[in-house]
Amino acid sequence: MFTIDQSSGFGQRTLRHLAEDSVVWLTTSRTGGAPQPSPVWFLWQDGSLLVYSQPDTPKLRNIAANPRVSLNFNCTSQGGDVVVMTGTAEILGDAPPASQVADYIAKYERGIDQLGSTPERFASMYSVAVRVTPTSVRGH
Repeated sequence: MFTIDQSSGFGQRTLRHLAEDSVVWLTTSRTGGAPQPSPVWFLWQDGSLLVYSQPDTPKLRNIAANPRVSLNFNCTSQGGDVVVMTGTAEILGDAPPASQVADYIAKYERGIDQLGSTPERFASMYSVAVRVTPTSVRGH
């Protein structure tokens, strides 16, 4: 099982990104192998990231064909604080809608409001849950 070394400075920075960042870049692979990065909202819980997507998107088709993905957090303008994770993504058929995941709504309530939406409307638009389970992390 994948774990983050909480005793190291890098591990602590990684956990800070997971707890505090609003966006992570989820990179999937197109059929021909070309990478396709997508900025996504996420919730770190129980050692994996929960992401919600609109249905019928290229990222979902890519995950269905090849579940290997990478996650990149934004770094500093000078190229520091780099955190890149690799892992596997799984489209969840039985996950609760985003509006019923209290921690997800608490994290993105302001963003949902800025979109002129409600948690229920957001959940109906972003109705496909994806679980990304990291297998490795690197950076500096």
